[in-house]
Amino acid sequence: MVEAILFDFGGVITESPFEAFNAFEHERGLPINFIRDLNSSSHDLNAWAQLERGEISPDEFDESFRQEAISRGHDIGGLEILKLVFTPLRPDMISLVQRCKAQYQVACLTNNFPRTPTLNNLIGKDRLDDWQTILKEFPYVIESAQIGYRKPEEQFFQIACEVIGIKPEHAVFLDDIGSNLKPARIMGMTTIKVTNAEQAIGALESILKE
Repeated sequence: MVEAILFDFGGVITESPFEAFNAFEHERGLPINFIRDLNSSSHDLNAWAQLERGEISPDEFDESFRQEAISRGHDIGGLEILKLVFTPLRPDMISLVQRCKAQYQVACLTNNFPRTPTLNNLIGKDRLDDWQTILKEFPYVIESAQIGYRKPEEQFFQIACEVIGIKPEHAVFLDDIGSNLKPARIMGMTTIKVTNAEQAIGALESILKE
């Protein structure tokens, strides 16, 4: 029986940053999926992973990512990439969260970054205010940079379940990255790989009808 619905934020509640990555790559003449491939290389140890676990600041990430990019033949600062992550909200997904709250426990499980003045400037005041408003819709927000673990690390999901007070087999988890869903599914969660709002809403509704 479903008791909790767990939502990723970027790429689920917001538009996918991967489209922004691809547009940036096209504009800069980079190989397609250069950013994703770089961030998945040595995925537990690279600059992106360290940033999401809160081990380095956005300013430190700027140079660390640059050195990784240079090793692949392209000089790109990390802050240029972080700008691309802050994509517009999906109104239909926000409405879905609000509807789910009436019957289920709801939480946001997000890989995020240490909050610093540099990061706030990248997001921009208007978007930051919008995001903060939406995050307040969630009774629980589990943030990688706060707990020191990130998806897809199993410890991230263990902590999330403990904080929310649920068993994995009673949760549905929505994320746009397949590798983030795998450990959750192994733990017993029902998972949905999100490609767009309409698909995600339809998939969740089908599960909840069962």
